[in-house]
Amino acid sequence: MPVGCVNPADMMGQTVRDKGRAARPSVPTRQAIVRLLQAAVTAPSMHNTQPWRFHYREADQTIELYADPARTLPHADPQGRAVHIACGAALFNLRLAIAVSEREPVVRLLPRGHEPLLLATVRLAGRYRPGETERELFAVIGERHTNRNPFSDRPVPTGVLAELVEAARLEGAALHILGQAAAERVLSLTAAADRLQRDQPGYRSELAKWTGGQRDRDGIPASAFGPRVADGSLPLRDFTLGLPPGDASYARFEASPQLAVLSTRFGSRADWLRAGQALQRLLLLATARGVAVGHLTQGLETADAWLIRDPGSGIEHPQMVLRLGYGTAAHPSPRRPVSEVLDGP
Repeated sequence: MPVGCVNPADMMGQTVRDKGRAARPSVPTRQAIVRLLQAAVTAPSMHNTQPWRFHYREADQTIELYADPARTLPHADPQGRAVHIACGAALFNLRLAIAVSEREPVVRLLPRGHEPLLLATVRLAGRYRPGETERELFAVIGERHTNRNPFSDRPVPTGVLAELVEAARLEGAALHILGQAAAERVLSLTAAADRLQRDQPGYRSELAKWTGGQRDRDGIPASAFGPRVADGSLPLRDFTLGLPPGDASYARFEASPQLAVLSTRFGSRADWLRAGQALQRLLLLATARGVAVGHLTQGLETADAWLIRDPGSGIEHPQMVLRLGYGTAAHPSPRRPVSEVLDGP
C-alpha cells in the first residue's frame, strides 16, 4: 500500500443509507481526496519534475488534472509529450485509487478545448466493486521506482512479457518486445540522440537544474543516479555530466538489454495521455511481478523520434522505450506533498 494511504475501504468515509433506498456513497471529505492524490503523485515523470496540478470540485465530486507550465522541459520536451505522459501516469494511479475505494472513476480526456492545461477530469461516480487486478496494482504503487542500476542477464519470462503487452493494450496502446536486432538498432539511435543532447548547453543546463545533490521534493537526487556503464555499451542518460570523472561510479551492465517500445496508433495529445496510463499500468504490473524497469527515451526527444518505431508496426507513434530485467532495488526519488499540487482551501 502506498506510503501515506490508508485502507482503501476506509478512504471515502461512510455510506449514506436512506430508508427504503439502496446505499449511496457519501460526498468525500477533502482529507479523502488528499489520500487519493497521494497515490496519484507517485507517478513517474521525466527528471521527476512532477508536472501536474489538481483541483477538486465538490459540487459534482470531480477531480481536475492540469499540466503545470512551470515544470516543463523546453529543451528535452519542447512539445510537452513527456508532460502529458507523466500526467497520464498520474491519472491512472488516481483511477486506481478511486476504484479500490469502491467508487467508479469516470474519466474525460481534454474535456475543454479552450483550456489546454486541463488534461483530464475524473468524476467519482457510484459504488464500484474493484477486481483483484486493481487491488494488486494499487498495493504496489509505493514500490514502483525507475531502476537505473545494472540488470542481470536473466531474461524476463515470456509469460510475464505477454502480461505486460496485454496491460498496454487495455489502455489503448501497444507494447512491442524487441528482438536482438531491433534492440541493437534502437540502442544505436538512442546513443546518437544522447550524444546530440550532450552537446547542447541548454539541455545540460536543464538537466543540472533538475538533478543532483540532496533533494527532498522533486528532481532526481544523486543517490538515485545509478552508476555509469563501464564499457559505454548501454546509452543510459548520464545525470553526472557536471561531475569530474573520478566522482562517478562505474559498473558492468547486462550484455543484451531486453527492450520494449510503447506505442500509440496516433500522436495526438490524447494519445500521449493514453500512453501515460498504459505506461503506469504496465509499470505497476512489472513491479508486482518483480521485474525492474528503466527508461531510454533520448531517441524520442529529437526530430528523428519516428525512427524508433518498429518497422513492422505500420504508422504507430513510439512514446516510450523501456529496459526490462532483474536487478538490485532502485533508489526512490522524492515527491512533493499533495498540499503543493492541490488547489483550493
